[in-house]
Amino acid sequence: MTATASEATRHEYAARMNRVVDHIQSHLAEPLNLERLAAIACFSPFHFHRLFSAWMGETLQAHVQRLRLERAAKLLSFDRRKTITEVALDCGFSSSSAFARAFKQAYGLSGSEWRKRKICQTNRKSWEAEQEAILRSSAEPGPMARPSELPMARFPIHVQVRHLEPATLAYIRHIGSYKGNAALFRRLFDQLFAWAGPRGLMGPEARYLSLFQDNPNLTPAAKQRLEVALTVPPGTAPDGPIGIKPLEGGLYAIARVRVLPHEYADPWETLVGAWLPASGYQPDGRPALEIYLNNPDTDPEGRFELEICFPVRPL
Repeated sequence: MTATASEATRHEYAARMNRVVDHIQSHLAEPLNLERLAAIACFSPFHFHRLFSAWMGETLQAHVQRLRLERAAKLLSFDRRKTITEVALDCGFSSSSAFARAFKQAYGLSGSEWRKRKICQTNRKSWEAEQEAILRSSAEPGPMARPSELPMARFPIHVQVRHLEPATLAYIRHIGSYKGNAALFRRLFDQLFAWAGPRGLMGPEARYLSLFQDNPNLTPAAKQRLEVALTVPPGTAPDGPIGIKPLEGGLYAIARVRVLPHEYADPWETLVGAWLPASGYQPDGRPALEIYLNNPDTDPEGRFELEICFPVRPL
């Protein structure tokens, strides 16, 4: 097989796997059987099962089960109105007993023990006392219960809660560790721009962003899903590793920040660890976003200006 033919084959496989991964992410509460997903990928079930394992680094069953459990862990921590059985069913488990066995095996705790500990909210233990004090001082929970400027955090931010409009995205997906890897982000965006530029898709109306599908406190670094993207007109066609998907839009907690590369995690930790617990909001199932507003190569200080966007809904 020639190099050109080999590249074309890999592009076709990437396009098919993008369709499957997007479908799984959007339909975790529904049955996700091998035959249905193989049909989405246009492979036979026998070949698809092997190809998925090789492409994703885990079997189809393990991938679906892991995403369902991670979603359940987040819901148990943040959505107190749902019973554990309701969480289990919302995440695609056939029964509460099946969920209980899988959750205990994965995390070593029952759902009720996990909910009491709120394990996935933040791994910054130094904030716990500050958060409790903030909650005690807020008689009325909600976005106006206290100023959204957070001087007690190591990276103060000003948070606004507002709606983002739906959009169509062209994206490249990366699965694996990405934290602190500026070279990876540059490489992915260069690849995306090399595709978008000749197609006239990088005009002044385009926005550039990253989508983070997983909670880094739950998902092993090797399995974390990152998508770098730009907004494109509806009807834009996918092309090999360049997938097309909708950005749902909706309500987000948003902070505009200017950071150096080594500071990227700090405003996120402030938003999720200090602002969220006293805000009157809780996370929902949409991915967190970063929307990039400048070119750091032309910034006098080499800083990235961006909006960090965390999906929320009222408690």
